[in-house]
Amino acid sequence: MTAVFGVDIGGSGIKGAPVDLARGALTEERYKVLTPQPSAPEAVVAAVREVVRHFDHQGPVGLTFPGVVVGGRTRTAANVDKGWIDLDAAGLFREALDLPTTVLNDADAAGLAEVTHGAGRDQAGVVMVLTFGTGIGSALLVDGVLVPNTELGHLELRGKDAERRASSAAKDRHELTWEQWAGRVDEYLDHVEMLFSPQLIVIGGGVSRKHDKFLPLLKDREARVVPAELRNDAGIVGAAMAAARAAG
Repeated sequence: MTAVFGVDIGGSGIKGAPVDLARGALTEERYKVLTPQPSAPEAVVAAVREVVRHFDHQGPVGLTFPGVVVGGRTRTAANVDKGWIDLDAAGLFREALDLPTTVLNDADAAGLAEVTHGAGRDQAGVVMVLTFGTGIGSALLVDGVLVPNTELGHLELRGKDAERRASSAAKDRHELTWEQWAGRVDEYLDHVEMLFSPQLIVIGGGVSRKHDKFLPLLKDREARVVPAELRNDAGIVGAAMAAARAAG
């Protein structure tokens, strides 16, 4: 089929690239712009258009969004402008780009990529992909099938959203050492493991580049805990996969 393009919209950056779906890899170096502040829909759409046009792409586009997405509508907006709540995001992007578009939750996109091409491939049973960045994103997959929009970064931990304590942004905000942050991540993983009993937990997001700094500090648990193989490209790859599926 025509080349498929993936865009990963995050709280701090918007990045995209064409994707080789057979290999689950970017075909060119990704292009990144800063997420507009405030991250109102019109401003983000303009940034996405810049990313897509940088490659002169013509064909399906998959986009991730840091919140709940149902039928192309963005239902929540924890780490972006509240103007996204209950918006027909797929329609908005389709009109702006004049291309077929598919929108899905950012962690769900990373999860699809990791179980197809990365650390979760060939893993039976329950796999959790957790992305640590501005917040904590989560993808829950059972025998490779996605249960969408789990949003487990909003589980309560010590009276707050877990991502307020254990995200990568929380590490920076509170100036935590790797050891201190690993303790908070462990507390969060205890909670997730108790609820879902996964066989495998894949740690992704921007901080996965530095997995050697904190994964060895985590305690042993029933689930295997491994770094994402696609690192911070997982969202782009998963978005392109979703766009290809939608295009048939």
